[in-house]
Amino acid sequence: MIAPGKGFKSAVVGIGFLVILGACTSQYRNHGYVPTPEDLAEVTVGVDTRDSVLETVGAPSAAGVLNDSGYYYVRTQVRHFGARKPEVVERRIVAITFDKRGVVRNITEYGLEDGQAVALTRRVTDNGIDDINIIAQLVKNIGNFGPSL
Repeated sequence: MIAPGKGFKSAVVGIGFLVILGACTSQYRNHGYVPTPEDLAEVTVGVDTRDSVLETVGAPSAAGVLNDSGYYYVRTQVRHFGARKPEVVERRIVAITFDKRGVVRNITEYGLEDGQAVALTRRVTDNGIDDINIIAQLVKNIGNFGPSL
């Protein structure tokens, strides 16, 4: 068998370097759907209704929670780079609001620069058990049994 030469080793090291370099390139992922400006141009404020907007633009990513106030289309582009934390590089939101009759009242577009960070609070319900193991609970309940009414 012939031993590999320096040229072969250099080629293997070069290919390994290219594989490592290729793994560190940015990958972009798109999440959600936002209608195109051409689709939005077909929606007429004061004329179109919820049903005509659904037919023209498509189903929204989310709808208004209170009083069915509007349709919200959300698209986010996230950049993944190697082992780093994913970074949101673009977010576009189109909000189509309706009046009480279900007619389009306004069409608004928002970008990533319009967003605000919202601090979420974690509320935990107390279960009434203060880190007592099962044996301690059984001993604690000795003598607490009585006739049921």
